[in-house]
Amino acid sequence: MPSAADTLSLKAARRIALAAQGFGEARPTGVVTRRHLAGVIARTGLLQIDSVNVLTRMHYLPLFSRLGDYPQALLEGAAWGRASRRTLFEYWAHEASLLPLETQPLLRWRMARADRGEGVWGGIRPYASERRPEAEALLARIAAEGPMAASDLDGAKGKGGWWGWSDGKSALEWLFWSGRITTRTRRASFERVYDLTDRVLPASVVEAPTPREADAHRALLAIAARSLGVGTAKDLRDYFRQSPEDARQGIAELVEAGELIPVRVEGWLQQAYLHRDARRPRRIDAQALLAPFDPIVWERSRTERLFGFRYRIEIYTPAHKREHGYYVLPFLLGDALVARVDLKSDRAAGVLRVQAAHAEPQAPPEAAERLADELRLMARWLGLERIAVEPKGDLAERLAVHMS
Repeated sequence: MPSAADTLSLKAARRIALAAQGFGEARPTGVVTRRHLAGVIARTGLLQIDSVNVLTRMHYLPLFSRLGDYPQALLEGAAWGRASRRTLFEYWAHEASLLPLETQPLLRWRMARADRGEGVWGGIRPYASERRPEAEALLARIAAEGPMAASDLDGAKGKGGWWGWSDGKSALEWLFWSGRITTRTRRASFERVYDLTDRVLPASVVEAPTPREADAHRALLAIAARSLGVGTAKDLRDYFRQSPEDARQGIAELVEAGELIPVRVEGWLQQAYLHRDARRPRRIDAQALLAPFDPIVWERSRTERLFGFRYRIEIYTPAHKREHGYYVLPFLLGDALVARVDLKSDRAAGVLRVQAAHAEPQAPPEAAERLADELRLMARWLGLERIAVEPKGDLAERLAVHMS
C-alpha cells in the first residue's frame, strides 16, 4: 500500500487535475490557431458531443473554457472539414465524442464487439444478427451512391420522441458503431451524414495495425490517466467507458511499468493513481465557465470528491423541481468551483440570458466581478450583443451590478 509520503492533499489533487486539463496555463493572448486547438485536444483526449443548443452545442464549450474567444470554424474544420485538414473523427468513447484520428485503432475492439451485437443499444442489436442483410444492403447503397443521412432514406421519421428511430436510422447507427461507416459531415440541423470509413479517414489510419485488445485497453487508460492527472480506477475507466474487467489488467500493467503511481488522496476512500508525468503546480489561476460535460466535471462523483461540488444537469428535471436551472454551467475561479449560472443564448434578440446565478458557500468576494468578465467574453464569442441577468439566485443581484 502507498506510504504517507505517497499521500496527496485534496488541494494538491485538485491542482493536479486542473493542470492536466490545461487550466494551469494562461489563455492565448493573440489569434487562436489550429495549434492551440491541437494542444487542448492533446490534454483532454476527446470532446463529448451533444446536440442540445440552448447556449451552444456542448463540444464547442471546453475549447472556449481553455482558449477564450476562438473561432468555432477551427473545430468544425478539424472534425468535419476537408479530408486533408481533418484531425478528428466521431465515435463512441465517453458517449458520442470527437477524438484524434490516431485514437481510432484503439477503439476497434469496441467496433468488433458492436459487429457481434455486444455493447450496443437494444434497438440496433438485431442488425448484428437477423437484420444484418438490411444493414449490409444500406452499406452497399452508401458505397454506390455516396454519403447519406437518415433523412435521405425512405421512412426516415421514427416514432417515440428523440430515440424513436426509423429502421434506416437504426441500421445506420449500427454500421457506425461497428466502424463500417463514420461521419462525413454534419448538416446545418446537426444531422450526421455518413460515409464509408475508408473514404473519410486517411489511409494511414485505416491501414494502421489493429492492436491486441489488452494493449488497446492499456493505451486508453494511459490517455485517461494523462488527461485526469490523478484519479481512481473508476475515474480512469469511465473516461473511455471501459468495464472493470477490461480495465483491471491495464491498470496493473501501467502501475508495474511506473506510468501510474498508486497514491492516497486526502478524504478519498478509494485507491487513487497519479500519472507519472502529471504537473504539480503550487497555484492555479484559472477563470472559466465549464460545460456540463467538460472532462473536469463530467464524472459527478469525482467532481464532488475534488471540489466538494454536487452537480447535476437538470435538463430532464421538471421545471418546478429544478434547483439551479435548466442549462447550468459551473464557474471555476482559481482552483475552486465558486458559482453556477443557468445560461441561454437568445439569438433572435442578441442576448446572453443569465436565467439564474448561485454562489457556492466558499465563493470569494470577487466571484461576481470575475464571473461578469467571463460572461462578457462568452457573449462576444457567441456574437451576442448584450447580457441580461434575471433576479434569480443568491448571486444574481451582485452579478447584475457588475454587468451594468
